[in-house]
Amino acid sequence: MDEQTKQELEAAVFRRLVDHLRNRTDVQNIDMMNLAGFCRNCLSNWYQDAAAEKGVSLEKADAREIVYGMPYEDWKSKYQSEATAEQKAAFEKNKPQH
Repeated sequence: MDEQTKQELEAAVFRRLVDHLRNRTDVQNIDMMNLAGFCRNCLSNWYQDAAAEKGVSLEKADAREIVYGMPYEDWKSKYQSEATAEQKAAFEKNKPQH
């Protein structure tokens, strides 16, 4: 597989993942962190890092809007629930160091 095709496929997979996460508003970020070690915020941070590596300035809020499909504060007010004590305890135990 040539590099251009590989990058196009990777981009398509990323777009599909982001679309999936936008549609699964029932899945909380803390649950993603506890199970997989990353969440929507991590994806937006990685997007911002990739932009910086290319010399492209991208604000944190703009990167989050790319991933969430709306301003982060809007998503939080519509879909984010308060984490339970169990979720918080699991997060502290398994907190990723990235």
